[in-house]
Amino acid sequence: MIDPKNIYEYVISEEHAYTVPVTVIDGYDWNMKEHIRLSTLYKNSVFSTGKDDEKPFKNITKPILDLQHHATDFDVKDIELYITDLKQFYKSFLVKKYHEKWARENKLDTFIDNLVESYCDYGGALIKKGKKDIPEVVPLQSLAFCDQTDILSGALAIKHFMSPDQLRDMEDLGWGDEKNNATATIEEVIVLAKSEKRIDNQSSKKTETPGKYIEVYEVHGTFPQSFLGGESERYSTQLHIICFYTNRNSEKEWITLYAGKQKELPFKFIARDEIYNRALGLGGAEELFEPQVWINYDMIRLKQLLDGAAKVIYKTTDPNVAARNKIYDMENEEVVVLAEGTDIGQLDTTPRNIAIFNKAVDDWMAHAQQIGSANDALLGVPPTAGTPFKLQELVTQTGSSLHNHRRGKLATFLEEVYRDWILPKIVKEIMKGEQFIADLDFEELQLVANAVVDTKVNNFVKNRILDGELIAKEEVEDERKKAREQFMKGGKKRFIEILKDELKEAAMDIKINIAGKQEDLSQKVDKLVNIFRQIISAPQVLAQPQMADLFNQILEASGLSPIDFGSMRYELTQQGEQSTQQLGQSTQLPPQLGQGLTQMQSTMA
Repeated sequence: MIDPKNIYEYVISEEHAYTVPVTVIDGYDWNMKEHIRLSTLYKNSVFSTGKDDEKPFKNITKPILDLQHHATDFDVKDIELYITDLKQFYKSFLVKKYHEKWARENKLDTFIDNLVESYCDYGGALIKKGKKDIPEVVPLQSLAFCDQTDILSGALAIKHFMSPDQLRDMEDLGWGDEKNNATATIEEVIVLAKSEKRIDNQSSKKTETPGKYIEVYEVHGTFPQSFLGGESERYSTQLHIICFYTNRNSEKEWITLYAGKQKELPFKFIARDEIYNRALGLGGAEELFEPQVWINYDMIRLKQLLDGAAKVIYKTTDPNVAARNKIYDMENEEVVVLAEGTDIGQLDTTPRNIAIFNKAVDDWMAHAQQIGSANDALLGVPPTAGTPFKLQELVTQTGSSLHNHRRGKLATFLEEVYRDWILPKIVKEIMKGEQFIADLDFEELQLVANAVVDTKVNNFVKNRILDGELIAKEEVEDERKKAREQFMKGGKKRFIEILKDELKEAAMDIKINIAGKQEDLSQKVDKLVNIFRQIISAPQVLAQPQMADLFNQILEASGLSPIDFGSMRYELTQQGEQSTQQLGQSTQLPPQLGQGLTQMQSTMA
């Protein structure tokens, strides 16, 4: 290939090269652009040749991909930020609640969903540090070109279709400024906008749109200094924002909106089931290509059989019967006149080999489920009658193991994103001081309540002593009870203020806890309820912290708030304390509690 003289020639040549397959290994050629195209088509029930209403498309790809999305996904609540300094560890609570607010404002849940979908569908996810350093997932369909053997080892370009308003928003980043090597202003480019989108510049197909769009290339890579207007042939990491328009002679005219150096590429990438010498790993849609093709083949043949079976064809030995009688014009019970010695009858068009095609479809479907780790249990298909529950549970757990493994890889990748991009930003924002409203769970509310109550009680005791008054233990306990009741009346929503520089010396780290995602909550609730059923007949056990905590776990795992049951728990605890006092100093457990603990041990085993 001849070395390009400028960035425009480079983009043209690389966009063409992106359509040419690369050799992964002898006998295996692969093209990333075609891989993304087929994955998108099959997921959306479209043949590689396009939509065809005359050919049935039995989509087995989308339901299995949907299952993989669900089985691999995790939530923002599984991401925990904490203080690593032992002396300041208590401040982890403030960091955690601020992160929840930050994640909600920046739609981190949506980012994670998009990350999982790209990872599962195409075999990899490319993310970019966007505005305000917020990560965003780059749709792989928007890539104009990249290195098909290693996506981050060479230059890459993203193709945007931007409206005039979106383009104007980029003025804050220096687009259209002559100081940044722009050859035209934003407004001059907007004048050239067209009401169409051309998804593939190698094709003549256009999509007419109601609004105007500008086709913009965002090019990142290491290029010669001459691409920035210099004379040196030394290389540097650069960013180029370019677009083009077609002049009156139907020739491309290129425009630069921005060109400058970059410290580093603002991208990170993760591959699913990596394949050496290939940019993307094995995609969820790709592993279903073969079953999808052959199931469609069988479905097309089945349609042809059904079309043939739907036809009513007659046979006769009378050569003139068709001329004398038009079957489609005849009425019911009309008599057909035949020549002497002739006969008429209906041909048998029953598709006798239809069962062969149905079996082939079932076999391919079973194969697709196997390679997609989507057994019937995970797909929600009821087990056949007589299947032992424990066997069904084992099948479900085994089928989930591969998805859990991939989810773990995603969690590790997201931890890296946090440490490199997100944590520095959050730390910087927290240092400024923040005020916000947060929802506290039961454990957090108890933690804060204990701190508030201790402070109020200590102040109460200190003031009484300073006033020269004696204070009884009962008065302290009454004050503690009163302070706790007053605090708990405030509910779960609390106002939190982080003072400026309060966390200045606190080093932060991150942990993504995905263990909770691997638990079957309904099964966990059943176990906890079975345990609690044994001890509910003996309320005094709630006076014990372990039993009280068990009660809270049942409520939280059931999707209920322990705060809403606080009064009931208090009454049961009071009853328990009274019962305990009646027992005196005896250490013998009540019969119900003894049975409950025995049942608990066998249940947990």
